Amino acid sequence: MIASNVSLSGCAGFNSALCAGAADGHQGGGSHRTTLTPTGNLVVAVCLGFIGTFGLLNNLLVLVLFCRYKMLRSPINLLLINISISDLLVCVLGTPFSFAASTQGRWLIGEVGCVWYGFANSLFGIVSLISLAVLSYERYSTMMTPTEADSTNYCKVSLGITLSWVYSLIWTMPPLFGWSSYGPEGPGTTCSVDWTAKTTNNISYIICLFVFCLIVPFLVIVFCYGKLLCAIRQVSGINSSMSRKREQRVLFMVVVMVICYLLCWLPYGIMALLATFGPPGMVTPEASIIPSVLAKTSTVINPIIYVFMNKQFYRCFQALLRCEVPRRGSSIKSSSKVPTKAMRGAAVTGPRRTNDLLVMVASLGHPAATMPQLGPSYEATNDVTKAPSSDVNQPVVVSLVAHFDG
Repeated sequence: MIASNVSLSGCAGFNSALCAGAADGHQGGGSHRTTLTPTGNLVVAVCLGFIGTFGLLNNLLVLVLFCRYKMLRSPINLLLINISISDLLVCVLGTPFSFAASTQGRWLIGEVGCVWYGFANSLFGIVSLISLAVLSYERYSTMMTPTEADSTNYCKVSLGITLSWVYSLIWTMPPLFGWSSYGPEGPGTTCSVDWTAKTTNNISYIICLFVFCLIVPFLVIVFCYGKLLCAIRQVSGINSSMSRKREQRVLFMVVVMVICYLLCWLPYGIMALLATFGPPGMVTPEASIIPSVLAKTSTVINPIIYVFMNKQFYRCFQALLRCEVPRRGSSIKSSSKVPTKAMRGAAVTGPRRTNDLLVMVASLGHPAATMPQLGPSYEATNDVTKAPSSDVNQPVVVSLVAHFDG
């Protein structure tokens, strides 16, 4: 899978005497001795321990905040919760087994457990990747739609969440039915798709998995956030004095998300392809374990980038620590209450504008719960300038201000 760990060329199956006896001649029971040194196993175990612990705590905290504070229960935030749930499941149902295997130097729960581990981690990992792509598309499409949003309409986001799980099942179930297979990988302490079999059956699956579960989500993310950045530059033209600072903040947000995505998943994808198409022994156990650990760090990084750098979540987090009511900033107000009169005016006048820029700007006047959340830490600050209230036909200008000082 593009979402668990990279295999190397040693262990092709549980019945391989070569795999079972590579380190100490141990065979049987589906337990394979690792080819890493005891020090290497210790380092991997420590890394997995930190990743599992912080990933569990971060994602649990996200769910606690979401359940405790009603102002966070907006449709688009459900996508963030879906990402946290998938990452949390990896921390609960995946990382502990690879951690235990690393401490013992061998896989501990047998052949059936290995297949289950490979399938489960592949499923949850791809759900997280697809959810990131759906989130970027939702932000882009919401911003570019010049119609009034409905903060109670969860249908579109629910469809996106369902899509992420169904799409992941479509690509993770085939190995259970003969299109490739799940088995030991890396130094023998984890399980995933069999990257090393040189059959047409296996190679065709790996190519499809790489393209549709890594490259396609990445292209969607880059396209949507790229268009988003272009739109921010257009809006910045309304207030040129703040345009450069605003563009820099949005650009920084986009670059951070893209770099973290590539840092977590690209090394794993490259190592998987090398193990698949390279000569036997090209990918060593030491080389394969690094991309494996990097891929798992996404369970820690995702909550930080997409949630705790979000002003709404951060204010609620501060309130939780202090046992007080959250400080009501503009983003929390707008996400928990109906639009203000000025915003309603923006929503009404927006669709009737012939000027595309004013249409787009007016569409940004929706409450933060239903408007595009431009990034993990961006709010819409309403700088509304309009004529007297009796003249409803005057333009309504909403200036978009990006906050990245989470």
